[in-house]
Amino acid sequence: MHIVEVFGRVFISLLFLIEAVRKFFDPDISMMYMSDHGVPEILFYPSVAFEIIVPLLLIAGYKTRIVASLLALFVLTVTLIFHTHYILDDGMQLVIFLKNISIIGGLLIVIANKPQICSVDYYLDSKRR
Repeated sequence: MHIVEVFGRVFISLLFLIEAVRKFFDPDISMMYMSDHGVPEILFYPSVAFEIIVPLLLIAGYKTRIVASLLALFVLTVTLIFHTHYILDDGMQLVIFLKNISIIGGLLIVIANKPQICSVDYYLDSKRR
């Protein structure tokens, strides 16, 4: 069952990693979208870096609960800023909103579970004993 946890962490992380790469190579659309919602463009590159580094930590299983908490807060913030304005009028915004809530749910499950054998956390905990 340990491999299932790894696949779960990878699948959750892929969303962030693929989106970060897309944003990095085509920043204009994302920067414009941020500006349209009152988010300063200066936050663009730090958010892309976050979407690359933090999911890689999740895949590795390093500080998993903290990392999953950071990702959940990131998704919640992004959802509240970008995807709540038109959810009743725009079906796509509703789908994105529900997808993001589902991602938060998956991250909460990661937070609730103890580190498993296929994680850096498990390895570090076993070395301390």
